[in-house]
Amino acid sequence: MTAKKNNALPAYLFHQGTNYYAYKYMGLHFVGQTVIARVWAPNAEAVSLCGDFNAWNRESHPMYKSSESGIWEIHVPAKEIPVGSTYKFAITNNGKTVLKADPYAFRSETLAKNASVVVKSPSFDWSDGKWMSYRKKTIKCTDKTKFACPINIYEVHLASWRTRDGRSNIEGDAYLNYREIADQLVPYAKKMGYTHVELLPITEYPYDGSWGYQVCSYFAPTSRFGSPEDLMYFVDTLHKNGIGVILDWVPAHFPKDEHGLYKFDGTRLYEYQGDDRVENAGWGTRYFDVGRNEVQSFLISSAMFWIEKYHIDGLRIDAVASMLYLDFDRKPGEWVPNQYGDNKNLEAIAFFQKLNSEILGRHPDVLMIAEESTAWSKITSPPSDGGLGFNFKWNMGWANDMYDYVATDPIFRKYKHSRLNFSMMYAFSENFILPVSHDEVVHGKLSLIDKMHGSYDNKFKGIRLFLAHMMAHPGKKMMFMGSEYGQFREWDYENQLEWFMLDFETHKALQDYSAHLNHFYLENDPLWYDDFSWDGFRWLIADESNLNLLAYQRIGSNGNSMICLFNFSGAHVSDYPLALPEQANTKGDEWNCVFFSEDKQFGGDSDTPAPLVFSDNTARFSLPPLSAAFFMQTKGKRNVNI
Repeated sequence: MTAKKNNALPAYLFHQGTNYYAYKYMGLHFVGQTVIARVWAPNAEAVSLCGDFNAWNRESHPMYKSSESGIWEIHVPAKEIPVGSTYKFAITNNGKTVLKADPYAFRSETLAKNASVVVKSPSFDWSDGKWMSYRKKTIKCTDKTKFACPINIYEVHLASWRTRDGRSNIEGDAYLNYREIADQLVPYAKKMGYTHVELLPITEYPYDGSWGYQVCSYFAPTSRFGSPEDLMYFVDTLHKNGIGVILDWVPAHFPKDEHGLYKFDGTRLYEYQGDDRVENAGWGTRYFDVGRNEVQSFLISSAMFWIEKYHIDGLRIDAVASMLYLDFDRKPGEWVPNQYGDNKNLEAIAFFQKLNSEILGRHPDVLMIAEESTAWSKITSPPSDGGLGFNFKWNMGWANDMYDYVATDPIFRKYKHSRLNFSMMYAFSENFILPVSHDEVVHGKLSLIDKMHGSYDNKFKGIRLFLAHMMAHPGKKMMFMGSEYGQFREWDYENQLEWFMLDFETHKALQDYSAHLNHFYLENDPLWYDDFSWDGFRWLIADESNLNLLAYQRIGSNGNSMICLFNFSGAHVSDYPLALPEQANTKGDEWNCVFFSEDKQFGGDSDTPAPLVFSDNTARFSLPPLSAAFFMQTKGKRNVNI
């Protein structure tokens, strides 16, 4: 009776959709000398706990229904279920019994095996207090400036960043351990000037070819790379070196593996009930029913778990658009409008507002990032304003426009000049991150350097110019691994990056360029101090389509600023007039070139542009083809050495 009273509140909150720490109650836990296991299966006729500890006997450990809404429970002496043993729930419905992995397991088997693993709640002796304190002071939105800090993210797929001895991970034993990866990734990320590492999904998934996006266990880091404590070491090591960790998190859908969430109690439980919403036919997966209270408790608890237990600094939310639109990837007649007659998924809207309110209400210094590919408004506005409550959104429009532009022969770029300047029409409508993501360097889309038009040499000029514009354009930054040194081969999840490319002078020079540009970005606050308002940006040349020119000014703290010039044409631009607005404070000072994409140390072939000398707020400049140059006033010049 006492146990039932103690269990009443967490069970009640779970069924109300407000138990945001459901992982402390559901699943398998050691309580003193007892193991308590709980699972939600409201439509089951019978449930039992089975595993290698009872020879997978489905009858030896029957569970009882401890809540009217379908939580099944069992108490077993701890000596009967040793740590490290494997288990599942045997769930019977309509006479058929299926073995299901524990949705709340802290560890799972992986690849060919898929049972849950008996472990105690992961624990670690953290030593990242300095980083966590820095995060609280830095990652914030103030009345004056939103997120006035540099954010430069390195997107990494752990299985293919590096492998053991360079072997293919098809072999199954080529994965490096979380600890080994941390010890190699930290010096590289520091050298390259990244502030954060973003990991493609590491929540346990059965199939490598899904890249981690078909998740079967939302509380277990994949065992491919080691134990939960190994992952904690990974995060702690990056934090101690001043690098944040972002996880790709997938609350939209799950695969139809029999051991997973699919028809968990013999019926549609975690997925939507109706045929019009339940499935994404293109992905072959089931959509979470985010309008169901218990599913809300499950998903929000998962997000809270990674942020609190693993000290994760942010979540990139995958496939947001697929959740928001009832007609996503569906033909007319295959979807049912909402109560207002349109295509908005009202339950998904409410879920995102609830998720972000609860996470950011408790942890305002974490990053909640939406991968949302449409023009849905107010993604990064607070729920009180009718928004979804994220604090960042990927700017996929900017990325797609830029890829189209740089793939075009410079002779014809004048007809596509809007690809360059259109992004500023909406740049401050959301808090954007400019992404060069994994999705854009696979499936025939070409690697980043191979997207550039022209000869081998011009591709390197083009990518240096692209990266310079990306770094100067308003918005935080993200780069997918391998793009920083110009890997020509598209990303291949089965094999490690082609690090041997760095034996070639041009690729090593591009890597050096990327590092120099990244550190230049970190050390010059005009490039990041005000990314989300017109106070941080001023057009100087926006519409010079015939010459493929672009110029703008970025304004930092205390009014210090940087002039950024870009020549996207294949011709040299000479003696072109550049006018500053009347309010710009030139005072006759020279503006020296402080960054030049065609510097010879990076493989370029041009001399550094001459200083800009303004008279009556007008100067003249020259710029070689396919190049970018940044200028700062002599008296305000900052140290950009790395």
